[in-house]
Amino acid sequence: MQKTFISTYYSLACQAGEAFRINPVVILAQSAIESGWGQSTLAHEYRNFFGITGYGKTNTWWKGNTAELGPHSLKFRVYASAADSFMDYAHLLRTAYRKAADQSFQPAAFARAISCSRYISEVNGDNREAYRSLLIRLCRKIEKQVAALISHKKTNSLITHENH
Repeated sequence: MQKTFISTYYSLACQAGEAFRINPVVILAQSAIESGWGQSTLAHEYRNFFGITGYGKTNTWWKGNTAELGPHSLKFRVYASAADSFMDYAHLLRTAYRKAADQSFQPAAFARAISCSRYISEVNGDNREAYRSLLIRLCRKIEKQVAALISHKKTNSLITHENH
């Protein structure tokens, strides 16, 4: 499940990261946490891979649609596509959490900055230290799997090229 998630969504994390100068590894790690590796209802049904609430100004990627997961639930953003979710998250990070975004190529510093920000809501039961620690571990795991994916693609490309 985790390898499939990484191979499926890494390209979206790269596109969002490139557009907003954010490390795609931290984007993917935060998405894994917030969406349960893409298995959450928000990710599955509403293409919201980051648990972003349905408040704030609409933009290119979020048109204002929201969903509630139950009675007394917060409203969460609904996206037309996973790509829109990844781009909106990177946009949000770059505009509202600039300090974390600026540190994204140093995952431990990013994890510290984002876990101490308003992005994490202890009111909703989030534990800042546990979140920070998990984010660092997932960044390491994703970096290794991305390196293996890239290596595998290069090897396959060379084999295909040599056979022609």
